[in-house]
Amino acid sequence: MMIIKGEGRMVLSLRKWLSRILFVVIFTLLLLIVTGSYRWLVDVIAPVHPYKTPKGEALKVFQADPAAAEKGSLTDRLRWFYWYGE
Repeated sequence: MMIIKGEGRMVLSLRKWLSRILFVVIFTLLLLIVTGSYRWLVDVIAPVHPYKTPKGEALKVFQADPAAAEKGSLTDRLRWFYWYGE
């Protein structure tokens, strides 16, 4: 039976593990930034929830003239287009 020195030992490179950990941390941070900015963008583009209970003395009414959305500002028209596809 022959015993060879060093056999059975596992050599761990500290630099490799630190670079892997750094990659995972950076990847996680970028993932959180991207998902957060996507949620923010959806909130900006999405119209107000149509079934939300009005606050104060406001009344919920039906908009009978859909062409009125075209009279709004450019950003309102873009939101309308992206949300409803019209």
